[in-house]
Amino acid sequence: MGCFFSRRRKPAQGGQQQQEGAGQDAAAGEEKAPQYSWDQRAKVDPKDYTFSGLKNETVGRLPGKVAGQQFVIQDCENCCIYIFDHSATITIDDCVNCQIFLGPIKGSVFFRDCKDCKCIVACQQFRTRDCRKLEVFLCCATQPIIESSTGMKFGCFQYYYPELALQFKDAGLSIFNNTWSNIHDFTPVSGENNWGLLPETAVVQDYVPLPSSEELKAVRIFTDASKSIIPITRGRRQKSSDESCLAVFFAGDYTTANARKLIDEMTGKGFQLVQTKEVLMKAEDAHRVFQQHASEFVPLLEKGPVVALEFNGDGAVEGCQSTVNEVFSGTKVFVSESKASASQDVDNFYNFADMQMGM
Repeated sequence: MGCFFSRRRKPAQGGQQQQEGAGQDAAAGEEKAPQYSWDQRAKVDPKDYTFSGLKNETVGRLPGKVAGQQFVIQDCENCCIYIFDHSATITIDDCVNCQIFLGPIKGSVFFRDCKDCKCIVACQQFRTRDCRKLEVFLCCATQPIIESSTGMKFGCFQYYYPELALQFKDAGLSIFNNTWSNIHDFTPVSGENNWGLLPETAVVQDYVPLPSSEELKAVRIFTDASKSIIPITRGRRQKSSDESCLAVFFAGDYTTANARKLIDEMTGKGFQLVQTKEVLMKAEDAHRVFQQHASEFVPLLEKGPVVALEFNGDGAVEGCQSTVNEVFSGTKVFVSESKASASQDVDNFYNFADMQMGM
């Protein structure tokens, strides 16, 4: 800008010619004006991230159409709503008799004054207030909270479409951190239970059907539990046996794939997956969990978080040991050594993990 103004102050030389030259200099100055990121950023229209006042409609957003923005759903009735993308936060207010799918949410999802809704939700934080009769297939990284809510039912999130794994990553959520059944009732009533668990036989598609609109049919959805992006866990359901086994995979290129493989092998043999966890560990944590084997595993902890799995069933320890030896012979895996020590291994690890995650 200094050069532009200095040229305009020069004595006139050539009259019309100088005026034309000054005009060219001005144009050049305008062309070279600095461009800032906030000038180039696309403006967000809240209407693109809101469903409001809808009745008897099927609506949604395809993968890539929300891309981490906040979303609002309000005053909807008898609607099927699908958010096939990751978002920052979502609030759902005053919705009645709706079926709702919400892809991975980096922060919180908050249901307020909703009733008779069926939902599939993946989030960092889950909360309801003044809700009635919500049935939710849930993946939640932290302890879900209900407040002034009744007739709440929960099951384990089970869903798959090709873009979902990357959306979980973009939202900063681990598929192994799911506390779906560890509900905290902020306003309990003596002698009453405001929440419970959905039947083990509950089928997702019976609660939230596949979308019927031509646009949303483009998403290739699988609701079969065996294909779920989230491992199906028993959570706080009663265990079938007093024998559990802890298996821990250490960070590496195939940690997730190995953990999924062991889950498939063990559940295929009739054992139940109770809970999973992905968490960072330090050397002092290793001594608490792995005890006399700590020195063997401490160097592996520097590579990243571990993935822990708890299996339950008669013979779970022997079954897990033999499967690991057969299938993962070249992979470092910690497995409980005996039935006598297995329960303590499980308690040690998950008590540590819950403390790490502030639960």
